[in-house]
Amino acid sequence: MTQHQSDPAPAATGAADSYLAALRQRLAADGTLVTGTTWRDRPVTIGSRSDRKARWFGTKAELFVLAAAVPGVDQALLTEFTGWALDYAKNLRGGLSGARNAALILPALVTPSAQPAARTWAAQDARVLGTSLIGRPITVETTGSGVTRVTMYRGGSMYGGMFTGHVLEKAALYFP
Repeated sequence: MTQHQSDPAPAATGAADSYLAALRQRLAADGTLVTGTTWRDRPVTIGSRSDRKARWFGTKAELFVLAAAVPGVDQALLTEFTGWALDYAKNLRGGLSGARNAALILPALVTPSAQPAARTWAAQDARVLGTSLIGRPITVETTGSGVTRVTMYRGGSMYGGMFTGHVLEKAALYFP
C-alpha cells in the first residue's frame, strides 16, 4: 500500500513573501491595525482601519486589505479570493451596515505570475456586495529584481463613489 502525503499549498516565491512583509510595514506605518488569518492553508495579511471625513457627511469608511502570496494567479483564483475577502470583511466590520457606513475591501494576490485574464478582470470594475461592501481586487506581480506590477480598477463606482479618492490614495500607499 502506497501512502500519499498531503503537501501543504506550494510556497510562494521569496519576492512575494518579501512584498507581503513590506506591505505589513506600510499598513502599520499608516496607523492600520494589522492582523492575519488563513485562506486555503495560506497566510493572509489583514489590514483594517476606519476613517470619517466631513466631505463624506459623517459616513464612516472602513478599509480592509486582505493579501496573500500564491505561486500563480488566474481569473478563477482571483475571483474566488475576492469573494472570500468580501465575505470575510463583512464579518469583520463594525457598526451598522448601510448609508452611514461603507466597507472598502482591497483583496490582493501577490505572485510571480498573473495571467492576463486575471489582470484584465481586476482592472475592469469594482465588485459590490450589497450596497455597502465595495471590493477592488488587485494582482501584484513581483520578481526577484524588485520589479512590481500592480493591477486594479482605478475608476469610480456607482456605490461608494465618494470614497474613490480615499481608497485609491490608500491603495497607492500600500501597493506601490
